Amino acid sequence: MGLNRREFMQVMGIAAAGGMPLDAPEVLAAPSADRLYDLPRFGNVHFLHFTDCHAQLKPVYFREPSVNLGVGDAVGRVPHLVGEHLLKSAGVRPGTPQAHAFTCLNFEKAAASYGKVGGFAHLSTLVKRMKASRPGALLLDGGDTWQGSATALWTRGQDMVDACLALGVDVMTAHWEMTLGDARVKEIVEKDFKGKVDFVAQNIKSADFGDQVFPPYVIKEMNGVPVAVIGQAFPYTPIANPRYFVPEWTFGIQDENMQKMVDEARGKGAKVVVVLSHNGMDVDLKMASRVRGIDAIMGGHTHDGVPQPVLVSNAGGRTLVTNAGSNGKFLGVLDFEVRDGKVSDFRYKLLPVFSRFLPADKEMDALITRIRAPYEAKLGEKLALTEGTLYRRGNFNGTFDQLIVDALLEAKGAEIAFSPGFRWGTSLLPDSPVTMEQLMDQTATTYSYSTLTEMSGATIKTVLEDVADNLFNPDPYYQQGGDMVRVGGMSYAIEPAAKMGARIQDMRLNGKPIEGDRKYKVAGWAPVAEGASGEPVWDVVAGWLRSRKVVGTRKLNTPRLIGVQGNPGMLA
Repeated sequence: MGLNRREFMQVMGIAAAGGMPLDAPEVLAAPSADRLYDLPRFGNVHFLHFTDCHAQLKPVYFREPSVNLGVGDAVGRVPHLVGEHLLKSAGVRPGTPQAHAFTCLNFEKAAASYGKVGGFAHLSTLVKRMKASRPGALLLDGGDTWQGSATALWTRGQDMVDACLALGVDVMTAHWEMTLGDARVKEIVEKDFKGKVDFVAQNIKSADFGDQVFPPYVIKEMNGVPVAVIGQAFPYTPIANPRYFVPEWTFGIQDENMQKMVDEARGKGAKVVVVLSHNGMDVDLKMASRVRGIDAIMGGHTHDGVPQPVLVSNAGGRTLVTNAGSNGKFLGVLDFEVRDGKVSDFRYKLLPVFSRFLPADKEMDALITRIRAPYEAKLGEKLALTEGTLYRRGNFNGTFDQLIVDALLEAKGAEIAFSPGFRWGTSLLPDSPVTMEQLMDQTATTYSYSTLTEMSGATIKTVLEDVADNLFNPDPYYQQGGDMVRVGGMSYAIEPAAKMGARIQDMRLNGKPIEGDRKYKVAGWAPVAEGASGEPVWDVVAGWLRSRKVVGTRKLNTPRLIGVQGNPGMLA
């Protein structure tokens, strides 16, 4: 990339890359597909990108985080901006459809006004619209696609495989797909995807000889321009998820091999090189500064809906870094102008997928109906009514996770309960039924066993410190997990900017300090250790919900935060 700062700002300012600012009064007054999604073709190389849909075939509500803290160099920088801080950075006017898409501000009111987001039938309509004006455009799937819903679990990902084939996915990389097991992943890639979808991952190798398990990249010609897409699977899959699912494969970031693959692709004639990444945005930003020759990193994993790309300088020039949110809520559109064998200009827009403003594609809608038909009765069971909003996303807790730990505490007779800091999971508006489908949206993994164990106070602190370091280590390459583990029953304080081992403070149970050598009964779910067993957590929570019938607004048990006053990664 050869754009200077002035040129970059000019590009970003040209009518929101689509001929009209998205906060123009006429857009706000009457949102419609024609106005929200009028994105004229630019250039001669085109990429469409979605990521982290977590098997959500139908439109959903999804609340963006109110807390997404950055530490070290990441303080005050994308993606660690929330609410009005993010809107100001991106130049988005409050109270608009875009403000609702990118932030949690006025969530309930805005959700009622603009409706649900995502849904593959509506995403399909938008993909077809973009492809119609962009000959040869490639549709990239950033992974976390075959997991996250009941039907994905019960069909072992086949529902999403069929939907992605119908959507027209061209290239894919992975993360949660691996929790289906290595044999199942290979079966899909070698049978369903053969000759249709390129499954790429430069950083997945065999543990014995270090051979590539999947092709590291693919080169395709688009409008006379050779373009390469290099895959980067989630580097810490065997740490964040059970290793026993992929015992013979290694992962890792592998900067050196990435550089080798970039050089190799360039040597084979690629004039544009894009990395399809599941690193997480902070890791992508660091990688972009270390590896030369990449035109763009189109990223996922951290579920950050980032309105504008970040331009990162490196030894070879500059690299665009993008992240396209989650739950099928966004479609990223990246257009390159390639002249004289190199990228000379670009346009990028992250388009929200509002199901109310995009008609459902009839063929995809029919496919989804067929996929779901055998399971509709089970999915539709009404377990209880929620009086308050239920959501997951946020660094420390969400009301749906609070519901889960509350259920575990009571059902398991525990003193303390933990729920993993997963980022996936849909949202519910107040006074809505909680169905089995929505509970499964929060819990559907292949290892969702509930547990009850005795832990010493010292072990509890070690667990919290370890998860906190995965989230708040100032070096992105050591950030290995999701959000902070959700905690019920006990309280604690956390200093995100402190050193490893010193972040967790003032742990208390019923107002009394937790003792290091005392044992406590701790409930949890989704253990990564091999051989774990237990009642599925969805059965535990479903039973608790059925017994209540109505669930009151959950009071969040969040830690006392130290040293983050004024951090733009949290709402005031």
